[in-house]
Amino acid sequence: MSRYARQMQLPEVGSDGQARLAAAKVLVIGAGGLAAPVLPLLAGAGVGQLTIVDPDVVEIGNLHRQTLFAESDCGRPKAEAAARYCRALNAETTADALTQALTPANAPALVDAADLILDCADSYAASYTLSDACRDAARPLISASVLGLGGYVGGFCGGAPSLRAVFPDAPDSGASCATAGVLGPAVAMLGAMQAQMALAVLLGFDPSPLGRMVQFDARTLRSSGFRFDTAPEPPGGFRFVAAEQLTAADRIVDLRSAAEAPIPVHPLAERLGADDLAGCQGVRGGRLALCCATGLRAWRTAERLKPTWPDEIVLVAAATS
Repeated sequence: MSRYARQMQLPEVGSDGQARLAAAKVLVIGAGGLAAPVLPLLAGAGVGQLTIVDPDVVEIGNLHRQTLFAESDCGRPKAEAAARYCRALNAETTADALTQALTPANAPALVDAADLILDCADSYAASYTLSDACRDAARPLISASVLGLGGYVGGFCGGAPSLRAVFPDAPDSGASCATAGVLGPAVAMLGAMQAQMALAVLLGFDPSPLGRMVQFDARTLRSSGFRFDTAPEPPGGFRFVAAEQLTAADRIVDLRSAAEAPIPVHPLAERLGADDLAGCQGVRGGRLALCCATGLRAWRTAERLKPTWPDEIVLVAAATS
C-alpha cells in the first residue's frame, strides 16, 4: 500500500476509501484530450477497473492535447494505446480497450456494467446518449466538454438531474475540436477536474460533485460554478437511437444529401430536406426518425416539427452510429 500512502493520509481516503477505489469499475467514453489526464490520474489513484471505449486511431494532428500518446502510436487504436499506458502505469489496474463507437444500442449494457461513467467524447450526441442511459440506470455521470479556450465539467445522474435538465435545447453550434480548434492546456485543466470529480464520487465526498457544474475559461484563468440539484427534467426530449434500432414501422428521413452521404443511414430512408419534410407532415404518422451526421440538424428539425407531428420523433447521429 506504500504506492497510495500519500493519498491515504487524507481523511477523505484512508484504507476504506482506497479499498473503494480498488473495487470500482469506471467506464470512460473517449480516449482523446480529456482522457489524457483522466486515465493516468484514475489509474494512478488505484481505480480497479477501467473500460476505455473509442473507435478512432491516434493521429499526429491531435497529439498537442492527446498527451497519452507518442508519435510512434500514430495509426494505432486510441483505446488500445490508452489501456496499455494505464497498465504500464499501474499493474494493479485492469484496463480494457473497446475499439468501437458508443451508440444508443450498446450504451445501456456498457453503463450497466460500470459504477461510474466518464464522458470524454467530443460529441454532444454521445453525451446525451450517455446521460439518458445513466439516468435510466441510476449511474453517476461526469461529463466534460471543451472548445477553443474554455468548457465545462459537471456531475449528472446517479440521483442528480441529467444533462438534459441543464441543457434541454439543441446546442447553438455544431462546432467540435476538429472544426473550431482547441488549446491543449484548457483540455488538460478540465480533464483534471473531471478526474477529481470522479474520485470524489467514488470516495463519497460531501458535498457531492453530482449536481454541480464548473465552467473554466483558459483565456482569463477563471472558473465559476453553480449547483443544479433541483433542476427539473424537461418533458419530451428527443432520444438518440442507433440505425440498427430503426424498423419498417418508422418513417426514416435522412436529412443529408446524396453528395454529403452517398449511402443513406437505412435502406428504408427517404432523402428529404427539413423544408420538404415540413410540407408533407400529414402524409404519414408513426415514429419519425431524423438523421444527419452529428444529430444537430436532426434535432433542430425535430424542434420545428414537434408542435404538429403527432407521434414520437427520434434522432440518429450517423457519425456515431
